[in-house]
Amino acid sequence: MNTGLMNTWEVGNFTVSRIVEMEVTGGTRFILPDATRDAASDISWLNPHFMDDEGNLIMSIHALVIDTGDQRIIVDTCIGNDKPRNVPNWNNLQTSFLQDLEAAGYPRESIDTVLCTHLHVDHVGWNTMLVDGEWVPTFPNARYLLAQKEFDYWMNSDDGDDSYGDILGDSVQPVVDAGLVDLVDWEHQVCPGVQLEPTPGHTPGHCSVHLRSNDAEALITGDCIHHPCQMTRLDWCSSADSDQGAGQSTREALLAKYVDSDVLFIGTHFATPTAGHVKHLEGGGYWLDVGGAGS
Repeated sequence: MNTGLMNTWEVGNFTVSRIVEMEVTGGTRFILPDATRDAASDISWLNPHFMDDEGNLIMSIHALVIDTGDQRIIVDTCIGNDKPRNVPNWNNLQTSFLQDLEAAGYPRESIDTVLCTHLHVDHVGWNTMLVDGEWVPTFPNARYLLAQKEFDYWMNSDDGDDSYGDILGDSVQPVVDAGLVDLVDWEHQVCPGVQLEPTPGHTPGHCSVHLRSNDAEALITGDCIHHPCQMTRLDWCSSADSDQGAGQSTREALLAKYVDSDVLFIGTHFATPTAGHVKHLEGGGYWLDVGGAGS
């Protein structure tokens, strides 16, 4: 397990920085059960960045900070420290995430906006931190933006994500109680050049984040594409998808829309180097060209 990795990209006048909580090789088949070693090994372009020589997938859990010059927006807040979780490698983490965030130039008090693409366990964890036995907002000066559609689904359905632990109780409800949450439309413009883009299927209200600045564009995927292998095998669905058919349709439409364009794809779980441009793959499907995508 690697921690403390960082990448940065310039998108026009915006800077996007990746703050890694963990990067893991193997142990990911529970989320992409079709991606066996043999099956993944057939997708040779994944090696070495996204797959090792044995066919084990490499994945990352990280946050992305969008610095527009006027606003500092953190997208997806990982798993978090001290959280009781039913996945052994995620339980009661003690990482240097906040120190790494500050070292990148973004102390937690400086964050203006927290944006969750959806409300799964590994996207909301650092919404809160444990202080004197209480879960308190990690980013006290920020507004937490949640898509109304996503929030309503988790709060009003019987399908709560409790298989991993009390996600809503320790990572969502405390920021609601603190009065820091704004429920927004899933096409909401966060600020000039930063807009939500609906990408449903993984969850009903799942959003990606589209950036536009000075004629440059990027898309932060969220979990509509968990791993680059799903660009070549669009039929490989996540076990965590609430609607696998809708998720596949979203991937197909998204990749067809942005293939061979200048839009930089920044994957929310893509391992280092994390970002690239979608290209047609000979023989069908797509691949992610990471050459010269960032630093």
